[in-house]
Amino acid sequence: MSFEQGLSGLNTSSMSLDVIGNNIANASTVGFKSSSAEFADVYANAVYGNTGMQAGIGTQIAAVAQQFNQGNITVSNNPLDVAINGNGFFRLSDNGATTYSRNGQFHLDSNGYLVNNTGQNVMGYTELTIDPVTGQLSSVSTLGNIRIDLNNIAPNATTTLAIGLNLDASSAVIASTFDPADPTTYNYSTPATVYDSQGNSHSLTYYFTKTAANAWTVNATMDGAASGITVALTPNALTFNPDGTLATPAPPATLGIATTGLAPAVNELAVTMDLSGATQMSGNSGVNSISQDGYAQGQLVGVSIGSDGIVFGRYSNNVSRPLQQLLLANFRNPNGLIPLGNNQWAPSYASGSEVLNSPGGGVAGILQSGATEDSNVDLTNELVNMIVAQRQYQANAQTIKTQDQVLQTLVNLR
Repeated sequence: MSFEQGLSGLNTSSMSLDVIGNNIANASTVGFKSSSAEFADVYANAVYGNTGMQAGIGTQIAAVAQQFNQGNITVSNNPLDVAINGNGFFRLSDNGATTYSRNGQFHLDSNGYLVNNTGQNVMGYTELTIDPVTGQLSSVSTLGNIRIDLNNIAPNATTTLAIGLNLDASSAVIASTFDPADPTTYNYSTPATVYDSQGNSHSLTYYFTKTAANAWTVNATMDGAASGITVALTPNALTFNPDGTLATPAPPATLGIATTGLAPAVNELAVTMDLSGATQMSGNSGVNSISQDGYAQGQLVGVSIGSDGIVFGRYSNNVSRPLQQLLLANFRNPNGLIPLGNNQWAPSYASGSEVLNSPGGGVAGILQSGATEDSNVDLTNELVNMIVAQRQYQANAQTIKTQDQVLQTLVNLR
């Protein structure tokens, strides 16, 4: 007479209830991944192999398997909260000890480092190379702790000014000598703001005068005609094709702008004016677009994180600058990761080595800022599993009770 089957059933049912209870307790834990108890039977071994007459000696827990399926994403009020949509783990550092997490509840500490709620540093690429032509990220380097530079950004003098505009083809030809104070000596004017090397803003006004059927001259003043600042344009003539497109200067159509008279002289500006988008069509003269690359000194007013993990700093001078980039770590077998608590895992031989990628690259998922990933626990399913485990526990207890009754019957035989 054996009680082993019933006892093993009680033990495994109890452990299954522990797993279910842990899942339910963490139903509101951000980034939590549920687990399930996986059972295996236990058979006694005969001395000379299986006789075909063995009933088995019960069951056991073969594994407590983690379920890494995606949790729902919920919007939060913290722009530094980050949710992973897809595969991957945040890489965290605690004084050199590396762990991994799906919990993206982040904030800045007093030194500007991006940390989680337990003070561990969030890791990423700390040096970015931006393509000056496209403005896109071209390369990354230096793996380290993400830190947001809280210092002001220095001013940047304007070097390029691009204006897209249309000049009215029906404008009258003007033969008078240009005088910025006399509106009858030019057909159209438009202002643009530029910055010197100390971040001082200046109003650069352009004047367009039609001199022939398809020819115009361009003049400019800075901070008003009476400012004493001289603006020289080279060349200062535009010609258009019969279809209204720009003929000269040939695209990319640029005018060189040089100023004299700024104080101090170190602030003198040398600007390339891009008029590639200029046209001469019938209709009112007007500006379609204007952009320039200068700006004043700026204070950090906000931080945002893109879907590719790039951390952008927003400054008071309306400049948005890429600072650093979060990365994601992937493992060949996530189920082999060792749970450490606090929503963190450590790698093991079973999980394989980490593979680092920028979000959206390789097998890594993408990020959503201002959001968190909910626990993937299905409460309805867990409650049903709890009822099933309870009934299993009761059934196993009943087999022990039955064994006891049979044993009592044998003891009472006379």
